[in-house]
Amino acid sequence: MSGIPNEQILVVPTELLHELGYFQGFCPGADRYLDMLFSEDNTSYRPRAEMEGNPNFKQLIPYVIFCYRDENGQPSLFCYTRGTGQGEKRLHCKQSVGIGGHISSDDAASHAPYAVGMRRELNEEVIIGTRYTEQCVGLINDDETDVGKVHLGVVHVFDVETMDVRPREAEIMDAAFRPLSDLLANLGGFETWSQICLQGLFANRR
Repeated sequence: MSGIPNEQILVVPTELLHELGYFQGFCPGADRYLDMLFSEDNTSYRPRAEMEGNPNFKQLIPYVIFCYRDENGQPSLFCYTRGTGQGEKRLHCKQSVGIGGHISSDDAASHAPYAVGMRRELNEEVIIGTRYTEQCVGLINDDETDVGKVHLGVVHVFDVETMDVRPREAEIMDAAFRPLSDLLANLGGFETWSQICLQGLFANRR
C-alpha cells in the first residue's frame, strides 16, 4: 500500500483471537487475552505495508483515553480531530478519543516492547502535564470496517488529575477535554473505535 512506511510492526495471527474467544466491538476486561496476545510464541514483526491489507493478521494497537472528572464526578474526555498528515488515511478528518499507534520492531529491544511502544507513541503525540492513574480496561475488535479487520485495539484509560494534556503533533487538531455527555450525543463524527469505546465503556458510567 503506497504511502505507508515499510516499518516492521507487531502483529498476531487473527486465528489466535478466534481461539481465545472471538468478539465484535468492545470486550471489557482484557486479562484473559493479554498473556497470549503478548506471548513471543504468538507475536511477530512484519512489514506494515503488507499488514495493512492482510486480514490474516491483527496489528496490536494501544488506544489510550484520557478522562478527567470534575468535583461532581462528571467525566470529560480528551478529544481531537485527526489531520490529513497522520499515517492511517482511512481515519483522516475523523474525531477521536484515543491516542496510540503501532508497536515497532525498534521497541523490541526492551524487555517489554508493548509498554515501551505505548509510551513512545504517547510521547510523540501528546504532552502530559498532569499526574494520572492508568488502567487497561478492554479490547476493541471491529471486523465490519476495512481498517478494523487488520487491527486489534488494547484500551487504556488514564484518569488525569487536571486537564493538562496537549497535542505535540500538528495533526492532532481541535484538541480539548469535552463533556462525555456531549460526545455521546454526537457519535456520528467519530472514528469507529471511538464510537465503540464511548458506547461500550462509558455509556452507562456518566
